[in-house]
Amino acid sequence: MAETLLGAEAAPVDVRRSSLMAALSYLGILCFVPLILNKDDEYVRFHARQGLVLWIWSVLALFGLHLPGIGEWLFGFSSMAVVAFSVAGLASVAFRRAWRLPLINTVADLI
Repeated sequence: MAETLLGAEAAPVDVRRSSLMAALSYLGILCFVPLILNKDDEYVRFHARQGLVLWIWSVLALFGLHLPGIGEWLFGFSSMAVVAFSVAGLASVAFRRAWRLPLINTVADLI
C-alpha cells in the first residue's frame, strides 16, 4: 500500500473535519455523506471513492447469497474482505494518510 500525505497545509479545524469525513467514507452507506458534502477536498474525495467501492462490493455480496452452493461462501469471504479493507481505510485516516487499498483503488480510480 503506497502512502501519500494529502492536505498537510490545512488549518487544524479543516484537518479535523476532513478526517471525520474521510472516516465516514468507510462506514457503509455513510460514504455518500463525504461524497456530497466535500466535493472539493481531494483527501476526502480519495477516501470517499474507496469507501463507495467497498459499499458496492458489500451490496453485491448480499445478492451473492442467492447463488446456490457457493452463495454463502462468497458472502462470507466478501464480508470479511470488506471489513478488513474498511479497517485498513480507517487506519489510513487515523494516520492522516491516503493508502491505496489493493484492488479497491483500481476500481475507485475509474469513478
